[in-house]
Formats: sequence, structure tokens, C-alpha cells
Amino acid sequence: MTTPTTQDRPAAVDRKKQTRSKQAARMAEAAGGGWKVLLVKVIALGIIDALALYSIFVLIQSEQWIPAAIIAVVTLYANWIYFSRGHLPAKYLVPGLIFLFVFQVFAALYTGYVAFTNYGTGHNSTKDSAVNSLLLSAQERVPDSPAYGLTIVEQLGEFSFLVTDPEGNVEIGGDERPLTPVDGAEMDGGKAVGLTGYNTLDFAGIVANQNVIADMAVPLSEDPNDGALRTPDGSSAYVYLSNLVYDADADTMTDTRDGVVYTDIGTGAFTAEDGTELMPGWQIWVGFDNFTRAFAEESIRGPFFTVLVWTFAFAFLSVATTFVMGLFVAIVFNDPRMKSKKYYRLIMILPYAFPGFLSALVWAGMMNQEFGFINNVLLGGADVPWLTNEWLAKFSILLVNLWLGFPYMFLICTGALQAIPDELQEAARVDGATAWQVFRNIKLPLLFVAVAPLLIASFAYNFNNFSLIYMLTGGGPRDATAGVNVGATDILITMVYKVAFVGSTADYGLASAFSIIIFILVATISVIAFRRTKALEELN
Repeated sequence: MTTPTTQDRPAAVDRKKQTRSKQAARMAEAAGGGWKVLLVKVIALGIIDALALYSIFVLIQSEQWIPAAIIAVVTLYANWIYFSRGHLPAKYLVPGLIFLFVFQVFAALYTGYVAFTNYGTGHNSTKDSAVNSLLLSAQERVPDSPAYGLTIVEQLGEFSFLVTDPEGNVEIGGDERPLTPVDGAEMDGGKAVGLTGYNTLDFAGIVANQNVIADMAVPLSEDPNDGALRTPDGSSAYVYLSNLVYDADADTMTDTRDGVVYTDIGTGAFTAEDGTELMPGWQIWVGFDNFTRAFAEESIRGPFFTVLVWTFAFAFLSVATTFVMGLFVAIVFNDPRMKSKKYYRLIMILPYAFPGFLSALVWAGMMNQEFGFINNVLLGGADVPWLTNEWLAKFSILLVNLWLGFPYMFLICTGALQAIPDELQEAARVDGATAWQVFRNIKLPLLFVAVAPLLIASFAYNFNNFSLIYMLTGGGPRDATAGVNVGATDILITMVYKVAFVGSTADYGLASAFSIIIFILVATISVIAFRRTKALEELN
């Protein structure tokens, strides 16, 4: 039998190192995915770059230079990160940071910005757009207006008027796009019927889009006082002039029918001497006016504080009732003498397994005053206004929220109770402690150590429990005396939703101010509560 010499050993070691290096290279290539992953990366970044480039062009066209620059810088940085070697942490962090900024930071900043404006119904655009809208809304057809030959053309889903004036000149224009002369139009009998790059609508196309075409008003020139062309039939257009005249130098709007002059006094609308405003207005910066309205106007302050008190009561009672119920059920099912516990636990968590908004809708149907299961079956045809009486509606909300929320508390309490060492309880019993003393002095403090942060989170969730309130009662019954759209069971978040989106008028500025107030309240309560829970950590 021969043994390796000392000269053979270095060669064997080198071969092993080479083999390991090749294996490591193959593993790295497999982990990197090779050319397939690179191809997917190129395609994905290509799509993202195309969308970013489109966004940049749109923003530049609307003269929004700062957002366009931000998108350009972020896109270039993302391409550099993903096409360069290394920077592995950044490759995982960049997508998350982008989504965090878009869906969290930007939304919060924009809400804060809107809170300091008058943005809402009648004040949702720029001053130039408001001027054009006012002039268009007051237009009437000029009695002796000549007929313009008209052909409706379309490009990229946008309709335009291709008109031939009485002198034979051909022009094209669209909504908020004044008429401009064109050359090379296809003519038929002295009327332009087509233009290169545009699709001509036939009779069927005009009929299919008649409402859109009838609402179009094409300005004759850059000066809105010159009037606009409109069509009643899609084949001829006529001049319409507005009864309002805008004086850009004096910044006034004059009604030619009665001579009333409306002036821009800084409130976001043209206003007459008697306080009458022309709508629509435009969006302006109002500072802290929305916050002042929330606390100063009686018609808003009174309902706001009523809703605020009910919001705190609802959140506190929801957490208290669900925790007590969940803890009670957890203690019962944690008793070793109880049989078939797993089946009972399965039944107990069923309410938690169903979507909350569907459960709220089911309960709303069962609590219907006339046709509900509770009144007709359980109460023998009683006429109990579960959802239309102020106090019964609040009780119903707490009852339904108890049914929805106690399984969650049952689960976390079960886990916390099972984590308490049995030795502590046995030692307490040896010292002569009763079952109640063991629970109060040992189990409950240790339980709070585990569940206190979850109770705080549950309080914050119920403070903004939109789905339950809106699906069950819609915030009603309605308070007709309030200056905002609010009901007896509304909490702050549903009131904000109603102020912003429900009703004939929307006040996004006031709703955003309320949102900031809610954020401050929840953040303050959470910080104080988490600091208080530090005292419980000493029990560990």
C-alpha cells in the first residue's frame, strides 16, 4: 500500500480549492438566475422606465417641473441600482421605499396640504379654468350667427371640431383648445371633411357620442370673451356668446343682463357687493381657516365634539367588552377539565373568520325594524328601531362589534394564559392563595404584559372602525341641525368621509383638517399608552 507523498498533497489541495471555487461560481450563477433573470430585469425596468417617461412628459406639459424632476431622478437612481454590481440591500429596499412614499408619505403630505386650502365642490380647479367654466355656463347662441360647416374628427380618443367658416377658411379646435388654421384638409363641396392624422366620425359615430359632442364648446380665440362654437346636430356649428364678460385687467366678471360686477376679493370666487358668489370658484390657500371652522362655527363645533365624545366611548367600550368577553371564554376553555375544547374553539373563532363588512351587512338585515329576523322571529313581530333610534343604534353597534371582536381577544388571551408558567400558580396555591387571588395578582398582571400593546392597537383600530359604522347604520340617524353631514352614530372617520364624499357638496379642505386632528389624537393616545405600559415590563 502506498501513501501520498508531501509533493502530491499541495496538488490535491489545489484541486479541491478549484473544485470548490467552481461549485461556488455555479451556485452564485444559479442564485443570480443568469441571463433569464437579466432578461426579466430588463423587461421589467423597461416597462417602469416607459411609464416614468410618460409621466414626466405629462407633468412637463402641465408645467409641473418639480414632480417631473423627482420622477426622473428616482428612475435614474433605480436603473443605476439594478444594473450595477453590488448594492444588494438597496435592490431590496428601493421598491419598498418607493411604495412607502407613494402610498403613505405622499398621501399624508397631500392631505396636510389640502387641509390648508378651500379645495372642495366649486373650488377644485385653477382660476383660469373657473373663468372658462363661468363663461361657458352662461353662453347663449348669437341670433344672427352664421353657420360653420362642421366635421367631427377624433384623435387618440379626443374629439375635435373641423370647421369651415363662411369665407372658406378651415380651422380645427376642441374643448379649451381655440380654433387654429390648418392646411391640407380633405374638401368636399367647399367643406372640410377630413384631415391627415384624424379619424372622421360618420353618422353612427356622432349618434353614439352625441352627448359628449353636444357639450363641447370650442373657443374662437384665446380671448374667452370672443365666444365659442357649439353644435346642435353634429353637421353645423354656431357662435355662442356668454352673458358674462371677463375683464382680465380689472379682474372682474360682469353680467351683461343686469350689470352686476363680480370681483375677486381673495375668497376663491368672484363676489358681488351683496356677497353673492359666482360658482365655480377656484382653489386657494386659506391657512388655518378650516381648523378655525372646526372649532369656531357652532354648527360644526357642536356636532364635532359630540362625534368626538362618541368616538372615544365607542373605542373604549369596544376594547373593554371584547377583552372581557374574550378573556372569560379563554379562561373557560383553558380549564383542563373541559372536554372537546378544540371544537368549541373552532366555533368561537368563526365570527373572526368572516369579513367584517359582510357580517355588518348581515346584522343590518337582521336588525331591520320591519323585516329583520330579530324583530319578526325572536321578538314575535315587535317594532324595535334597532338602527334608527339614537341610543338603540349605538347599543346595536357595540353589540355587533362585540360579536366580531371577542374571537380575536379570545385567541390572544388564550396564548397569553398558556404562556404563564404553572409553577407560579402552584406556588401561590401552596401559600394559601384562592383562585381569585391567583387570577388577580398573578395571571392578570402577567396577561397585561403580553396583551397591553395589542389592546392599544385595538383601541386605535376601533377609533377608526369605518366599515362597521358605515355598513351597519351609515352613521345615522341623521342630525338635521348640524352644519355638516353627520349622524348620531358617526365616529370621526365616518364623519370625515361624509364631509368629503357624501352629499351634494364636498369639502375636502375641512375633511383633511379633521383627518389631521384624528391623526394627532390617535398618535397622542398611543404614545401615552405605550409609555404607561412600560411599568408592566417590570413584572418580567
